[in-house]
Amino acid sequence: MTIILLIEQVLNGLQFGVMLFLMAAGLTLVFGVMGLINLAHGSLYMVGAFAAAAVAGATGSFLLAMAAALGAAAIAGVIVEMLVIRRLYDRDHLDQVLATFALILIFSEGTRWIFGSFPLYLNIPPYLSGPITLPGDIQYPLYRLVIIGVGLLVAAGLFLLISRTRLGIRIRAGESDREMIAALGVNISVLYTIVFALGAALAGLAGALVGAIQSVQVGMGEPVLILAFVVIVIGGIGSITGALVGSLLVGLTDTLGRTLLPVLFGTFMEASAATTVGAAIASMLIYILMAVVLIFRPTGLYGAR
Repeated sequence: MTIILLIEQVLNGLQFGVMLFLMAAGLTLVFGVMGLINLAHGSLYMVGAFAAAAVAGATGSFLLAMAAALGAAAIAGVIVEMLVIRRLYDRDHLDQVLATFALILIFSEGTRWIFGSFPLYLNIPPYLSGPITLPGDIQYPLYRLVIIGVGLLVAAGLFLLISRTRLGIRIRAGESDREMIAALGVNISVLYTIVFALGAALAGLAGALVGAIQSVQVGMGEPVLILAFVVIVIGGIGSITGALVGSLLVGLTDTLGRTLLPVLFGTFMEASAATTVGAAIASMLIYILMAVVLIFRPTGLYGAR
């Protein structure tokens, strides 16, 4: 393996990681502040992707498509929170799992009814398409670098929101002692709706960004949701820093594992067998990573003790 290929795979891992961060950040906020297990978070990712593809197809504007993804996912999140989720805060986690699983089915069938069963495609705009030359004459797709940049900007914005704003103070206080901030006059219902809408918007943005490099189809959010849960377990529930670190670890581990393990096994077995064995082990690496982290840090890397 050449050093150029290795650097390209590291960048692919970073791009995958920041996409997972956009999913996991909203999920960890919802779970940390509300104590809610939301299996329907992947459906909001799908809503953002379909909204972006539909608006881009109708207007030809990529920026409008991104705005539509944010708005549609946030609005869907507010509606879901007010009609369904608000009734689950004081219920058992099993009730939350069953209710949000039902939402997955509703979103999937509703999306299929509106857009059909065939996938949609969101084209990368000309000003973001093509490769860019990095130091060392490395050719890398500009759009993937944009995804990395957007993810890091969102991470910085979330850190500032949580640490420097009044809303962030309320979110952190709600995570620590929701009864106390309610007694101090903070409207918990409004706070929960804002947090849920923020998490939904981030999931919708992730779906829109990824929709330009893969097809937009019903059910696309569930595999990403599983990885997002792995991320917040590794990083620690309720921690934005943990979500970022965990996302990058998962992204790099998965991408480099799928690239390096077949090469490693290829040194002492046939190429076809090495590819099969390497891919099988690579698919387990992120779960092995999660198990190792939980052995030494049961609450995650940045989770509260």
